[in-house]
Parts: sequence; C-alpha cells; structure tokens
Amino acid sequence: MAIPVKDGARDWFASLIPGGWMAWSFPTAMFFLTIFTLIALMAVWEYARPGGSPRVGILRFETTRGDRLFVSLLGSAFIHLAWLGLVGPNLWWALALSVVYAIGVFRFV
Repeated sequence: MAIPVKDGARDWFASLIPGGWMAWSFPTAMFFLTIFTLIALMAVWEYARPGGSPRVGILRFETTRGDRLFVSLLGSAFIHLAWLGLVGPNLWWALALSVVYAIGVFRFV
C-alpha cells in the first residue's frame, strides 16, 4: 500500500484509490486492518485455549473473551465519538483512554 504524496510530503488522509467507491485513506485502512487483526488473534487464542474462559465480572453475568472484545470495541467507539464532539479531532488521548478502558474490560468484566 503506497501512501499518496502531495507537494513532496506524504498525504496521510488522501484517498489511496483516486476515484474509488470508498474513501480508503491510510487511517481508514489501518482501522479495518486493526479490527481484522484483533479478530484473527482472538481466533488463534480460542484455538490454543478453547472455551473462551467464561467468567462473571462486575456486570454480574457470564462473559467470554469475545464478549469482552465486543464490549471494549463498542465502548471505544463511544469514547472516540464523545471525544470528537466534546474536545475535537485530535484523537490520541481518546485512543489512550480507549486502551485503558479495554484493559479494564478484559480485567474486570
């Protein structure tokens, strides 16, 4: 995947496929690649240790690894949307908060 160059510098947000049906920018491609990688890693983890290690956490119902991944992804989406609405487009702190949230979900939920 080649990142487009504009005026001698990399244009991280330019379309990777000019005139394509979807705005596949580098951040968009990295987002979907990250989701795919997480699901693939969960599949490998499930193959290595079957059963999903269900447990009852602070929500008081049984959750598996897949449930906790889903809850962490959903919560991270809400964190990013709230950050966009309240703070602005610089999402690095929202990403850090989402990682802390995901660690908390996998640890306590």
